[in-house]
Amino acid sequence: MVNYYISEDGELRHLSAPQNRCWISLISPSEEELDQVAVKYQLDMDVLKAALDVDERSRVEIDDNYNMVLVNVPNVAEEGRELYDTIPLSIIVTDDVVITVLSKPSPIIEDFSSGRVKDFKTFMRSRFILQILYHTAQLYLKYLHNVDRKSDMLEEQLLRSQHNKELTELLKLQKSLVYFTTSLRSNETVLEKISRMDLIRKYEDDQELLEDVIVENKQAIEMANIYSGISTNMMDAFASIISNNLNIVMKVQATITIVLSIPNMIYSAYGMNVDIPAAHSPNMFALIIWVSLALSGVTTLILKKFKMFE
Repeated sequence: MVNYYISEDGELRHLSAPQNRCWISLISPSEEELDQVAVKYQLDMDVLKAALDVDERSRVEIDDNYNMVLVNVPNVAEEGRELYDTIPLSIIVTDDVVITVLSKPSPIIEDFSSGRVKDFKTFMRSRFILQILYHTAQLYLKYLHNVDRKSDMLEEQLLRSQHNKELTELLKLQKSLVYFTTSLRSNETVLEKISRMDLIRKYEDDQELLEDVIVENKQAIEMANIYSGISTNMMDAFASIISNNLNIVMKVQATITIVLSIPNMIYSAYGMNVDIPAAHSPNMFALIIWVSLALSGVTTLILKKFKMFE
């Protein structure tokens, strides 16, 4: 899908065809749409398709016809997989237009296309790039807070249930944090290149915005590292708890087996097909029962004293 936008008279207008100083938004584009844009703005098809590869790394490219900034943005994963993952977003700046390419819809682009971003102008290309990077860092922070809340909920559920379902959900959170940490570090490298290079024209306000983007990205990296450490420690702690509970169950089972084995040995002895003293006495059956119960009771008290049932 391809959409064209332009800022005029303080408002963002949707266009039916591209024109100078507009923004071209490509989301899950078809081959035909990619070919049209590539031909019109003399771009290599591989450049436009870069963001459609989910494994594409964050980077900066400078060419005679364009400058490209490719970063990884957070994304809500498909149902049944990890909670979040990341997808590439490329921002291609030519002499005439700004082009963004995504493999699937993202809240970042939706905020811009719906006009919810303040001071957004399609012709202010340097600021546009920085605004996208700033909203990317903020979206990471938002999703990281969601991961933290989800982690707290799972912790409470694990303390009560300790089922595999909660552990599986916690593993999904860990995978999401791995995606976030890796992508944020790659984005940090891109931001460092932008700050060092003359990739974009930096006005005074843009320089302040770039510094804000770097700060937000660093904060997101720190949060991702902290939550990842907490999640790992939680997995280790609950694995230890489950292992300890299993040991307790096995200990109790072994203790019960010891108590039950005493009458079983007595019954086995008197069940042998040999002459045993007082075996033919009419009161012997009751005596065996009472002796077995007495010995089992004494054994139970001794084992309880050593806290073998706890």
